[in-house]
Amino acid sequence: MRPTEGLTGLEEALERLLPRAKPVEGTESLPLTQALGRILANTTEVPADVPPADNSAVDGYAIRIGDLARQPLPISQRIPAGKAPAALEPGTAARIFTGAAIPDGADAVLMQENVERVDERITTPQQPEARQNIRPRGQDLRAGSTALEAGTRLRAQELGLLASLGIAEVTVRRKVRVAILTTGNELVPPGDPLPPGKIYNTNRFTLSALLQQMHCDMIDLGDVADTYADTLAALDQASAKADLILSSGGVSVGEEDHVRAAMETRGEVTLWRLALKPGKPLAFGSVNGTPMMGLPGNPAAVMVTFLILAAPFLRRQQGRLTGTPSAYRLPANFTVEHPSPRREFVRARRVEIEKQGWIEAHPNQSSGMLSSACWAEGLAVVPEDRTVARGDLLDFYSFNDLLG
Repeated sequence: MRPTEGLTGLEEALERLLPRAKPVEGTESLPLTQALGRILANTTEVPADVPPADNSAVDGYAIRIGDLARQPLPISQRIPAGKAPAALEPGTAARIFTGAAIPDGADAVLMQENVERVDERITTPQQPEARQNIRPRGQDLRAGSTALEAGTRLRAQELGLLASLGIAEVTVRRKVRVAILTTGNELVPPGDPLPPGKIYNTNRFTLSALLQQMHCDMIDLGDVADTYADTLAALDQASAKADLILSSGGVSVGEEDHVRAAMETRGEVTLWRLALKPGKPLAFGSVNGTPMMGLPGNPAAVMVTFLILAAPFLRRQQGRLTGTPSAYRLPANFTVEHPSPRREFVRARRVEIEKQGWIEAHPNQSSGMLSSACWAEGLAVVPEDRTVARGDLLDFYSFNDLLG
């Protein structure tokens, strides 16, 4: 039997997962200072030209080009940024500063470095072109055009753009509510003594932080005992509150793994076991109508499956315009001698060798190791049934892009 028989490939898994991700209903209005990372609910149109008037691109002197034949030109006014200028008197120049409005009648701005000023008069050897050093009205945005599409994730530059339109508050989609539960009798909260046979719960904190980075609201159901009854009760509680349920552990085939059975009791499992490395034991379905993704229990596998499967699902629920980020294509500074029938996501980072970017893999790719993810900058993709020789080109996704 081929090792991947009964396993679902990544593309098929995403095709089955993503249509189940419906954008959440509900919006809220926030001041720009609180909207970073949120998802714009409505398309924003430009109410007025930006900039609202022709303005100077440099510190210098606004002139009529035709007047340069009658040098020297007296200085008739001084125009700092923010001042409404008078029309330029014929045969004169106006001292002007960067960002200041161009006076009517002026058709060019001379850079101050190209001007000699004596007794409030200027001369220049320059012969400027029409509208030289003038930034035109509406150069950035024209009134009535679209500034930002609904579904845009608001970064610093989008918030600055909204401010340039005079917008102080913005309507965004409400945050996606994600319930997380971690299963395992062996788990102990950090800070407590560690008895023999126990381990500290890492997945709870990894998932919490990943959800914060994606600007989701987390509902923490805590650690769930490895019993069918406790698992069922936790899923009932989660489905009543959340837009998505994420669990870690309990989705394999052991006697203490109850998540899949509980999912089937309260809903369905439509996807189980993937041809991924790490991340084979993954279940997707619904609980009382709420989508649920049961992630593996090993810490590195939790992080990989969240980035590759849960993050695209959440982006759909957020109503985002963007989907999976583009990969960097870089040569491998490592080898893979034994091909795997599962697609492998290798914890890796970019390095520079002889002025060229390469992908360097962490030497230990155990699914139980998080230290490798701390060392890494992202994930390199080794396709199924593929060996890798040094210099082979591979796709590389940064952690930041996968969460963006």
